[in-house]
Amino acid sequence: MAAPRKPIAGPRRRMRGFERTSSLLGERIRTASEKRGFAETRLLTHWAEIVGPDIAGVTRPLSVSYARGGFGATLTVLCPGAQAPLLQMQEPRLREKINSVYGYAAITRIRFTQTAPTGFAEGQAQFDPAPKTAPRVADPVLVVQAEAMAGEVEDEGLRRALAALGEQILNKSKKTRSETSE
Repeated sequence: MAAPRKPIAGPRRRMRGFERTSSLLGERIRTASEKRGFAETRLLTHWAEIVGPDIAGVTRPLSVSYARGGFGATLTVLCPGAQAPLLQMQEPRLREKINSVYGYAAITRIRFTQTAPTGFAEGQAQFDPAPKTAPRVADPVLVVQAEAMAGEVEDEGLRRALAALGEQILNKSKKTRSETSE
């Protein structure tokens, strides 16, 4: 008779099933970000939303360095040489947008480091202009359906937002149906 099998030693298998990628990588991303001084990773992950697509197309946040006293930090941003003077003029407005992510005046200075548009270490300076998207043509049938679904909402702004969302969902499901029928 065979000897009973011993359980395999090692990391325990989670019984919850699949886990979200964000929960698996969150600790590693935070560690890598903190090495460069980014206490708030949203500054890296949502850079285009924070500073706007025009500025994000020509800049990349590089590091945050804190002063010895701990009051205020300097954000180092990579940009092409021709853009640096223009960005320097917009520094107060950029600093305000960036500090809104932190919730307080964490960044007191922004240092713009001029670099070539391509060929920086780890590909960090690969500046590409914001993608140009063609204006979307709305399907009138879907617009009417979406407005009908949101018709009972009293608040005008909320009704328009829900109608726009409904139109996008209907348009997406229409594309999915047409792709599967091909």
